Amino acid sequence: MKNNPAMQSSRRTFIKTGALAIAGGALLKSNLFASVKDKELVGLQLYSVRAAMKADPADTLNLLTEGGYKYIEHAGYADGKFYGYTPAEFKKLMTDLGLKMPSGHSRMSLSDWDTGKNDFTDVWKKTIADSAEVGQHFVLNPWLDENLRNDIEGLKRLMQQFNKCGELCKTYGMKFGYHNHNFEFTTPMADGNLYDFILKNTDPTLVAQQMDFGNMVGAGAKPVDYLKKYPGRFELLHVKDEIKSDGKGDLGDGYDSCILGEGIMPMAEILSLARKIGGTSYFMIEQESYQGKDPVDCVKKDLQTMKKWGYV
Repeated sequence: MKNNPAMQSSRRTFIKTGALAIAGGALLKSNLFASVKDKELVGLQLYSVRAAMKADPADTLNLLTEGGYKYIEHAGYADGKFYGYTPAEFKKLMTDLGLKMPSGHSRMSLSDWDTGKNDFTDVWKKTIADSAEVGQHFVLNPWLDENLRNDIEGLKRLMQQFNKCGELCKTYGMKFGYHNHNFEFTTPMADGNLYDFILKNTDPTLVAQQMDFGNMVGAGAKPVDYLKKYPGRFELLHVKDEIKSDGKGDLGDGYDSCILGEGIMPMAEILSLARKIGGTSYFMIEQESYQGKDPVDCVKKDLQTMKKWGYV
């Protein structure tokens, strides 16, 4: 067949356009993955270095930044202050060090709801306002009072309060959330356990979950099972490895936390699944026991391990 110049030109245009489309598609795919990756952050729960934070918060935060940390999560808000600093003072301290605090733990109970006013107490409202002032995205409740754990009516009221707090946080551009320990998995309920109850009775658009998967091992719960059972529910993780304890352990269940990668937790499987289906973008390191090592040195090593695993 004779060559047709018009057909050749058309073919060249098609090939060129197709190549551009393929390149554009690859670039788009790359950008999409980049955007997902950009939303991820790795930080430190400051309870990991609680003694040092109590002794000298400013020096401890400086040591953490020298170790590569850019994000922290507090466990030290009391009487309107963060580790003894007003919200404005603590924010300046962080800013001067190049730190951000996207999440923090503030304990809430039924007593934080004023039944007479049918509203949150002024103290709890200030807690939320102070959390916003220091730049938090999440306000996380890390505890349930023991007298509530087998009180179904009390738990129902508390879950309603969780959702209402989610609405309050939303007015500040934040989200409320819950952080588990181990008792949630050993407290049976009519349909599963207490953790199932919390997940089923909170609105995922208002209440996030921070899964502390290290806390689950002593209770016989498997993090992977929960990631699969409740996909997209775990916006935050407490990244924690565990070893058998020679005593009662961190939570009295026979396990101690340790440097990441040195314990028994299937870290790669958990972290990968959290990233793929868990909805997780905040990976917050926590280590509560140190096996005779310095806590600050331990958490610096934890961060380097996370970098090695591709999460920083």
